Amino acid sequence: MTPEIPAIDLAGLLDHSVQAAKIAGDILMDNFGKLRPDEIKNKTAFDFVTETDTASERAIIQFLREHYPDHAVYAEESGESDNQSDFQWLIDPLDGTKNYIHSFPLFSVSIGLRYKNKILTGVVYAPLLHEMFTAITGQGAFLNDRPIRVSQTKKMTGCFLATGFPHGAKNYLDVYLQTFRELFLQVSAVRRAGSAALDLAYTACGRFDGFWEFKLNPWDIGAGLLLIQEAGGIITDPLGGTDFFDSGNLVAGNSVVHKKMIEIIAPICREHRN
Repeated sequence: MTPEIPAIDLAGLLDHSVQAAKIAGDILMDNFGKLRPDEIKNKTAFDFVTETDTASERAIIQFLREHYPDHAVYAEESGESDNQSDFQWLIDPLDGTKNYIHSFPLFSVSIGLRYKNKILTGVVYAPLLHEMFTAITGQGAFLNDRPIRVSQTKKMTGCFLATGFPHGAKNYLDVYLQTFRELFLQVSAVRRAGSAALDLAYTACGRFDGFWEFKLNPWDIGAGLLLIQEAGGIITDPLGGTDFFDSGNLVAGNSVVHKKMIEIIAPICREHRN
C-alpha cells in the first residue's frame, strides 16, 4: 500500500538534494585523476573505497542534517543511521568508484529521499559531464531542468540495453550470464558503464531502452527508481514484482521493452530459484 505523503515542501527537499549533490560533485572533481595508492582501500574482495568516497559522503550528510536533523540516513559508506524517522535519505556519494579510480569518466552522485516505502525526490549528478538528473514524485523527471522521457523503442532488435556485472555476488553469475546471453542475442547492443545510478538515469532519458542488474543496494536504486517512473518507464524485480529494494534485482525500461525483457529474464530466474 502506497503511503499518503505528508504536507511537505517537495521542491525545497529537491533543491537541498541538488545542493548536496553539487557539494559532493565538487569534491569528486577536485580529486579526479589525483588519487594516490594509499587513498584506495579494499572494503571486501573486488570492492574498493577511496578517501574521496568518504569525504563526499560526509559532506552530503552534514549538509542534509543541517536542514533535516531528524531524518534518517542510509548511505553506502557509513550505513544506516539509528534514528527511526519515516524519512530516509538514500545516499551513494560516488557511484562508479572503480571507474573513478581509473579515471574512466562515468561516475555519479545519487541522492534519493524515501518516505516509508515511497521515493519522494531523486537526484543523480554526473559532475564531469555537467548533467543533473532530478525528479519529484508526481511532477516529472528532468535533465538540467529540461523534461525527459523514456525511449519509444518497441522492437527488441532495435534495443540499446544497459547492464551491470554482479561482482559483489558471484553466486549470481550463472543466472546473470544466462540472462545476458538471451538478451544479447535479441537486441542491437548491450553496454556496461559501471554506474547503476547513471544507467537508470540514462534509461529515464531514453539513451538506453532498458536496464537490468542483480544485487544492487538501496542507495544505488533510490534516485534512479523515481527518475524511471517519472519519465514514464517501469521498474520491477525480474519476476515483474516490487521486491527490487529488498532483493537488489531489477529490470527497467519503457513499458514495451520492460515487458519483453521480463518475458526473457523471469523464466531464467525462476529456474535458478527452484
